[in-house]
Amino acid sequence: MSDSPMEDQDASVLGKRGRNDPGHAENGAQDVEPATKKVTIEEESDDDDVGPMPMPADAPVAAKKKRKVLPHERLYLEHVPNTNQYYKSFMHRDIVNFCTITKTDFLITTSVDGHVKLWRKQETGIEFVKHYRAHLTPVVAVSASADGQLFATVSDDMTAKVFDVVNFDMINIIKLGFKPHSCCWVHRRGQAQGLLAVADASSGTIRLYDGRGGDTPLETIETMHRFPVHIMTYSDRYDTVISADEGGFIEYWQPVEPFSLPKNVPKLWSYKSETDLYEFKKTKSTPTCITLSPDSSSFVTFSLPDRQVRVFTFLSGKLSRKYDESLEAIQEMQQAGTAVYRVEDMEFGRRLAMERELELPGPDGHVPGRWSNAVWDESGSFVLYPSLLGIKVVNVVTNRVVNMLGKDEVVRFLNLSLYQGAPAKKTMTTMAMAASANPILAEKGQRDPTLFCSGYKKPRFYLFTRSEPEDNKSGERDVFNERPTREEQSVAATTVGQGRGGPSPLANSATIHTTVGDIHMRLFPQQAPKAVENFVSHARSGYFEGVIFHRVIPKFMIQTGDPLGDGTGGVSIWGREFEDEFSDDLKHDRPYTVSMANAGPGTNGSQFFITTNATPWLDKKHTIFGRVLSGLEVVHGIENVKTNKLDKPYEDIKIVNVDVE
Repeated sequence: MSDSPMEDQDASVLGKRGRNDPGHAENGAQDVEPATKKVTIEEESDDDDVGPMPMPADAPVAAKKKRKVLPHERLYLEHVPNTNQYYKSFMHRDIVNFCTITKTDFLITTSVDGHVKLWRKQETGIEFVKHYRAHLTPVVAVSASADGQLFATVSDDMTAKVFDVVNFDMINIIKLGFKPHSCCWVHRRGQAQGLLAVADASSGTIRLYDGRGGDTPLETIETMHRFPVHIMTYSDRYDTVISADEGGFIEYWQPVEPFSLPKNVPKLWSYKSETDLYEFKKTKSTPTCITLSPDSSSFVTFSLPDRQVRVFTFLSGKLSRKYDESLEAIQEMQQAGTAVYRVEDMEFGRRLAMERELELPGPDGHVPGRWSNAVWDESGSFVLYPSLLGIKVVNVVTNRVVNMLGKDEVVRFLNLSLYQGAPAKKTMTTMAMAASANPILAEKGQRDPTLFCSGYKKPRFYLFTRSEPEDNKSGERDVFNERPTREEQSVAATTVGQGRGGPSPLANSATIHTTVGDIHMRLFPQQAPKAVENFVSHARSGYFEGVIFHRVIPKFMIQTGDPLGDGTGGVSIWGREFEDEFSDDLKHDRPYTVSMANAGPGTNGSQFFITTNATPWLDKKHTIFGRVLSGLEVVHGIENVKTNKLDKPYEDIKIVNVDVE
């Protein structure tokens, strides 16, 4: 990560410490405290007067208020996914950032490399339709029209691409001439002209374009916002746009002259001081989404950095519900054991570290958490949003978490889109068939509600349905619909080649048996032959037996391989330091990377480390020769032990031996 606390350290933080080098005492890393998720509700108290009060003997007994009940709740929930594990996942070439379902039963997914994929919803599952390399730079924002006929993407390459969804065709390219920040279709269903609003990333200006027209904007709105507008959503019922800027201001406006607060909407607020729309400005936070309920009576937002889910009433602008998803609340709930779902402390520490990463700017300067959103179900009674524990399904009428999706998964879900319709059937259904009690026909008429989700740093999107995955072990759950990368191809070729040969000083995999568990890792002999040969030979000779993990830095790495146990020792199998081996196929772009420790260029010996985070600043400085495949909980267990000022664990964790294959 670009502003990691480790970035300013020199390369020797991972290297062999000089015998007279007392430095390196401070690492700036903090211990991760275990914690869990809490939902707080701000609403009128349903209880009677607080505390015991003396009552006159003749006083009438007050009737206790009944708990709110949502009629037909169970029926609504039958049309919402309800599984602990995702049913299937499909690939993009790069990290997926948006999943959008249209009214026309199409799913459109985009990735940060500018690719757009169209999928058609089937009776069960989805079917791939078309793939576009729409932009050369990351997709910044997307929007589907109210009728589901048009879809638009905008990117840093200063263009907007318009797609005819039903015919899965790109029908227009609009050259904007400025870097866009967000986009939104602002025309009503059935309207012939498609109006696309695009916000400028450098100012509060919003421009309206004809979706099928040229590069010249039809209208320019300069006085609505003072800061760049990063979210816009359109209400077809009220013909009104709600927009939010980076200053925390929310505005309502109609997409026609004079582009001001609608005057023809009965009971709509007149003065913003009457509303709660200043909530974001007061809390110094910005919303990451504004999602209208199906009837536009309410809208839900999620905001950073305060991590609050808020539900507003559209007409009054008043805050009706507020749910606290802050990290402080999560930790309190985890420690008190009162969370909706209890997570083991070690797993919770891993998830908490990932939560903190969501607010740290990535290599592109943007915060990954900006893709997080909340969505409504078709009844407008339930809100679904991703959290540390999984995807929460909250009944906003009764204020209860009624379900938790994906709580067994390690993926941190971000961008959601819910499908609850019934795809058009290819077969004819007669009145007699519909009225019959035939169970086969009844099963055919059932819906297939599906929740589509992107994942943090994942080049996949995930499908939650009402069916658990059939078999996780067979590998069919994660569909490989893209060709493997160069790294994967080279590793596969190496594996095949080594399998045919006889005994070799190289190997393709190894298992490090430690006093706290086993770590299984893949080796890369083709990209780093000398480093792998050195590691394999040391492993076979028993060189690593009894060696401790002498340096542990939380959220960074764990280091071992020094027989002296203080970071100053260790030699290669050749009795001298050997050169670095860098490959474009292997980068420190993910955790669990196994690399050689050194004290500068060409000073590799026997010490190595395993990262617990993405560490791109180590690229071209440390030789990567392996990646951990399983035993991740062992890595995190070592990472979270208590250490002294020199980052050495108080209790020794030793390598028992290393097996190579």
